[in-house]
Amino acid sequence: MANNVQLVIISGMSGAGKTVAMQAFEDLGYFCIDNMPPSLMTKFWELVQESGKIKKVAVVIDLRSKGFYDEIRQMTSELSALNQEDQAQIVFLDADDEELVSRYKETRRSHPLARNGRIVDGIQDERSLLAPVKRAARLVINTTTMSPRSLREEIFRHFESGDAQSFHIEMMSFGFKYGLPIDADIVMDVRFLPNPYYIPELKKLTGLDQAVSDYVMSQPETTKFYDQFLGLLESIMPGYKREGKTNLTIAIGCTGGQHRSVALVERIGNALGDTYPVHITHRDIERRKETVNRS
Repeated sequence: MANNVQLVIISGMSGAGKTVAMQAFEDLGYFCIDNMPPSLMTKFWELVQESGKIKKVAVVIDLRSKGFYDEIRQMTSELSALNQEDQAQIVFLDADDEELVSRYKETRRSHPLARNGRIVDGIQDERSLLAPVKRAARLVINTTTMSPRSLREEIFRHFESGDAQSFHIEMMSFGFKYGLPIDADIVMDVRFLPNPYYIPELKKLTGLDQAVSDYVMSQPETTKFYDQFLGLLESIMPGYKREGKTNLTIAIGCTGGQHRSVALVERIGNALGDTYPVHITHRDIERRKETVNRS
């Protein structure tokens, strides 16, 4: 095979957690497709490999009607014929009948195979039809006693590779005069620090310039703040990751988003980057230039 593409087919009982599983694969960097007709799976797989641009694919295939059963069986046979054992695998999600009935009752949804009958009849019918798919699965997960978080952790345990960046940090500087960033998880105000704006030779520079960075970081207030804030962030990051958060946006603001916040975001972002993937942005660093150009 010229192009090594990982394909995960997510299937299983309706109500067993396929949506949660797909979201977990998305966070692991997989290209995800929901409810693809099985009859299109083999052709799609060939196109993905030919493109050479997608390396990890997860596809959710639901048994929406009895007619899908033959298509799923044909799909698994065709993938086996293509000798994709090492690259394509099926993850089958299951749960006890009682739990599935309870979930349907709780959500007030109708079962796809029992729209005009009892939920338990649809579940038993689906279980019978999907038995060959379950036998073909490389991984079967019973979600009866699992919370969404537990299922997510189970998916991560099996599929998170050493280079997967399932948790990353967004570091952002901003100016309070332009408003708070609406997507920030943690916001820190550093307007209490001495402002380089009032130093004539630093006024037109930004925190990306070494002179401004040196000025900001040389202040006693900054040294104390930096040590304490970085220590706090390092102590709470494992908790966010453990709770299943895939990204955390930390916003540091000063008056205009030019000097203090920029210098500190660079410094803290680089420090956190020793442990986590970090992406740094400076939301308002060009605002002053835009204002000058308009005047």
